[in-house]
Amino acid sequence: MEQVLFRDLGLIEYGDAWSYQENLFNKLITQKKSNNPSEKKESYLLFCEHPHVYTLGKSGSQNNLLIDDVQLKKINATFFKTNRGGDITYHGPGQIVCYPIIDLEQFKIGVKEYVYNLEQSVIETLKAYNINASRLNGATGVWLDVEKKSDRKICAVGVRTSRYVTMHGFAFNVNTDLNYFSYINPCGFIDKGVTSMKKELRKEVNIEEVKNTLKNNISTVFGIKFR
Repeated sequence: MEQVLFRDLGLIEYGDAWSYQENLFNKLITQKKSNNPSEKKESYLLFCEHPHVYTLGKSGSQNNLLIDDVQLKKINATFFKTNRGGDITYHGPGQIVCYPIIDLEQFKIGVKEYVYNLEQSVIETLKAYNINASRLNGATGVWLDVEKKSDRKICAVGVRTSRYVTMHGFAFNVNTDLNYFSYINPCGFIDKGVTSMKKELRKEVNIEEVKNTLKNNISTVFGIKFR
């Protein structure tokens, strides 16, 4: 069973978390390039929360951010263009953000299976709270009420890979303030809703408990051990 270093960074500014990821990401790529059998290649799984921030993927459109810099300041939010896949999304307190920095070749899986496994880990976590979630054809992430007019996203996925090393990951709405999604077209969609565990269960959820459940499900789905 592969071992992965787990770190919970707590509440951290998006830019600081991005720099932290980049350092680990570049280090792992350098280790792969050197192909030194005596050098241990460390993979990581990071959990964190961010202050209010909107992030735009490299293939996304800034037109999906519906407010300007003045309005961003009024709602205490910031904006970043990133090098991940996907369009625009929101991060904020009460949301579990997961950043795996792993070598997919070491895990013997491809990018599609990797994204599938991330989604499955969240689906299994929601199942523990009696929330039935699934995937939406033609879109990444985890959704509720798929193929109904009420379909809505509870977890967004956006990743980057280079030499089969990953960074970025997913954002899972637990106690998220969903009002912040009204200032964007989430993931580029204009006809889809967003939701959270708090909204679905109609009560605040213990986020530390959800983190533990999610961590265990990632371990099971990917067949890894955390240390």
